[in-house]
Amino acid sequence: MSSEAGAANRTDSLDVTPAVWVGSGIFLQTKMAQGMAGAAVWLALFLTCHQIYQHLRWHTNFKEQRWIIRILFIVPIYGLHSWVSLLFFNKDNYYVYFFAVRDCYEAFVIYNFLSLCYDYLGGESNIMSEIRGKPIRSSCMYGTCCLVGKTYTIGFLRFCKQATLQFCLVKPVMSAVIVVLQALGHYHDGDWSPSGGYIYATIIYNLSVSLALYGLFLFYYATRDMLTPFDPVIKFCTVKSVVFLSFWQGVLLAVLEKAQVIDSIIDTHGTKTSAGTVSAGYQNFLICIEMLFAAIALRAAFPYRVYTADTHRTVTMHSISSSLKETMNPKDIMTDAIHNFHPQYQQYTQYSSDLTSSKRPYEEL
Repeated sequence: MSSEAGAANRTDSLDVTPAVWVGSGIFLQTKMAQGMAGAAVWLALFLTCHQIYQHLRWHTNFKEQRWIIRILFIVPIYGLHSWVSLLFFNKDNYYVYFFAVRDCYEAFVIYNFLSLCYDYLGGESNIMSEIRGKPIRSSCMYGTCCLVGKTYTIGFLRFCKQATLQFCLVKPVMSAVIVVLQALGHYHDGDWSPSGGYIYATIIYNLSVSLALYGLFLFYYATRDMLTPFDPVIKFCTVKSVVFLSFWQGVLLAVLEKAQVIDSIIDTHGTKTSAGTVSAGYQNFLICIEMLFAAIALRAAFPYRVYTADTHRTVTMHSISSSLKETMNPKDIMTDAIHNFHPQYQQYTQYSSDLTSSKRPYEEL
């Protein structure tokens, strides 16, 4: 009897409908799937690590390149975590723990991208000097139809920052909650039951990610003319595609699972894998492939050559490692979050980590 026939008999005995089969097992468990995903990830890693190295080598604008390097790291973190999760495809839902690390960095990238835009434009004070008092144009596309008759104020910029910062806070907290629920057996991908944690986590994520996206849209809409010299469209599209589309892709796979388009499977060894795990496996596989395209897009969006004016610059590996260590220090995001959400906060400030401990107040709210 062939392996396929044997597997079919085991499937019938357990009353589970198998999903996609390729050769002696499902596609996600084949060497071809893992090889395709691995090749895409390692090529993406090579392209991105080379780009990060070049930014560190030509580290001539610390304020801007700090944000850029942090954004670029999303490719190695997304790619490696997704590939390893795919390798442990049906190993007791290990992918949930890998997702937790990836989700935390995902939120970090959103904050860094908005901060990069602020630095491009010279900080809050310079932005406000350009847009302060101007009427907000109504646009359903950018969600400003409810702001008719209002003008740009410092409160507007503060809302844009808060909208992204809340995502940076919600993501890690929810990731930790999901890990705990997973350990207690109360979280399963695609389980929309009110007694499980998946539906509530999905709702909270949807609200948080939508608010963050709205904040980015509002900021871009207000400053798009000022950002024109910095090619904002490709930067916005690339970053938002990597972060937000991967989230909606996961939601779509969960919906397909609920509609039983993605079903539970049994491999040739008789091991049952739940539909939620299969859905997460497809998400990991797709992200591995997508990271190659993301690496190419990010390479075009954030070229290092714009910082190579000093052709005689010499660097050492020690200086590169020191720059990398200083760049990845997350102290600035924590300080900025405290400033923007403190209940007694009355002055809008721009925190800059390259200053020792000084903060520049802008004006009273």
